[in-house]
Amino acid sequence: MAFYCHRCGTNLPTGARFCSNCGTVVAATAASPGRPLMRPLIGRQIAGVCIGIAQTYGFDVSLVRILTVLTFFFSGGLVAVAYLACWIGIPEEPIAVPPPYQPRV
Repeated sequence: MAFYCHRCGTNLPTGARFCSNCGTVVAATAASPGRPLMRPLIGRQIAGVCIGIAQTYGFDVSLVRILTVLTFFFSGGLVAVAYLACWIGIPEEPIAVPPPYQPRV
């Protein structure tokens, strides 16, 4: 199945997250199917729960953070308990370590 940029119409490869021509985020493929829910190490504010949810489901990170803060004030602390449970339950992204150096003999 071919994917196209909704802004400029450029043909994009499967799994592309950005248009190579204009740089627009491609919403249809922003979250690859089957991607596990993880808290990334880069881009987090407190624990990485909001950015992990946003990246997994293809939402805007700012929107998820704003909705979390708003519902925190209007839910009477229920969101704080859910956030804490997600902080404990969602695993962290593994650290990418380069392979060890092996000199040629």
